[in-house]
Amino acid sequence: MNDILNKNIVLVLNRNWQAINIRTPADAFCQMATNAATALDIELGHGARAEALRPVGWEEWITLPVRADDYAVRTARGAIRVPTVIVAVNFARVPKQRPKLSAKNIRERDGNRCQYTGKLLAPDEGNLDHVVPRSRGGQDTWENLVWSDKAVNSHKGNRLPHEAGLKLLTVPRAPKEMPVSAMIRNAHGVAEWKLFLE
Repeated sequence: MNDILNKNIVLVLNRNWQAINIRTPADAFCQMATNAATALDIELGHGARAEALRPVGWEEWITLPVRADDYAVRTARGAIRVPTVIVAVNFARVPKQRPKLSAKNIRERDGNRCQYTGKLLAPDEGNLDHVVPRSRGGQDTWENLVWSDKAVNSHKGNRLPHEAGLKLLTVPRAPKEMPVSAMIRNAHGVAEWKLFLE
């Protein structure tokens, strides 16, 4: 069960209890043991609402009983419950970051529309187009990539849009930075995280 130590299943909150990151239990234990973080002891009631919620330091945490639905790690001292949420006690900011550059994020930025025709595309009908082709020095950047109908992209080839008789409907831009909390996904379906993620 110690392979659980390396799974990103611990939500990190800042001292204002805003979600800022996801960590492994190993990272969470290190932060707790050095008093950089406290764990939240959460008891969920009906409808996944918190019936009891309290911050717990490392010395008390390692003495708490392991409940039936908790992850735990085995140690020489016995089983220690893996926290699902910790609070970074000395950190107040909510970091911001831009979404990662990917075909999915370009498609979402462009609203699933071909940026040359305006046609709404299913995901398999479009692909990425380099406005300035790579063969002509075009880079993989937010400002040089657009979502395009596959047939239009094939017609454009390694030409600039105006050389292919095309015109961009909008100028491609990098999306604004967003709070990291907007990008945290509860991929493992941890019930306690729902208290802190929208």
